[in-house]
Amino acid sequence: MPHYISADARAADLLKAAGRIMVIGCSGGGKSTLSQKLCNHLDVPYLSMDREFFWLPGWVKRAKPEERGLISEAVARDSWLMDGSGPSTFDLRVPRTHLVLWVKRSRWACLWGVAKRGIRYIGRTRPDMAPGCVERFPGIEFLRYIWTFDRIFAPRIAGALDLYGPDIPVLVLKTRKDMRRLLDLVGAPA
Repeated sequence: MPHYISADARAADLLKAAGRIMVIGCSGGGKSTLSQKLCNHLDVPYLSMDREFFWLPGWVKRAKPEERGLISEAVARDSWLMDGSGPSTFDLRVPRTHLVLWVKRSRWACLWGVAKRGIRYIGRTRPDMAPGCVERFPGIEFLRYIWTFDRIFAPRIAGALDLYGPDIPVLVLKTRKDMRRLLDLVGAPA
């Protein structure tokens, strides 16, 4: 069972002291926005898994062996905040992580987040996405991924956290209010 902690002063102290942080959760939940705010405040290098590892220009998926090699190099660094779920690489990332922030918002909130993001960036590349990956209207497979995330993917994530880091603290953030509270606790602008 993952080692869940509460969003309190202790969690804020752990976050401030953590040199290596994973931010995970469903697409559209606010992982990237939270991650960037934390990195700006905590002075920790920001690594977007989508931008750094998963995608090549034009929405071409990077080959798995190359992706794993890049992630292995990145997690060997002294400090980072890695934004992205991808449980297939938890074996590389979780053992090197000091703290996991799991943005676990409702499917409706995530769908709304994806819609807002699409409107904001349609025809342009988001800052957390690889160059040349222009935002487009989400396809049915992506929407299905979001809709089934809690039922299919969240149990895999919990299992991988338990397997690779049962003692790593995991802070679950279920609402925007939870995220704002965490930012307040660490003294970061919301």
